[in-house]
Amino acid sequence: MNLSSKSLRMGAAAAFVAVFGLAGAASASTWTESHPRRAEINHRLANQNHRIDSEVRQGEISRGKAHALRRQDRTIRHEERFMAAQNHGHITHAEQRSLNQQENGVSREIGK
Repeated sequence: MNLSSKSLRMGAAAAFVAVFGLAGAASASTWTESHPRRAEINHRLANQNHRIDSEVRQGEISRGKAHALRRQDRTIRHEERFMAAQNHGHITHAEQRSLNQQENGVSREIGK
């Protein structure tokens, strides 16, 4: 392989990465604007995290219980991201309902 064919291949590879890298970055930056179901799920998870912090500060739940609740929330967040990845950044109504049910379960545990 001579130098010019090697540089041509490197240039083609760089162009490929640039085009597909920018497309991924653009879709990642706009999901909150065009996917309200994902935004709602993630807003609820953030709200629950604030509630957990508040309950720990007030002495209503232990740090161990808070850690367990946050672990459950992380699992829900990972599941939401996985679902969205399977459907081009969207989650279906059924997936949203499932995630909301899981969040409801965690929410009921906060403050017990």
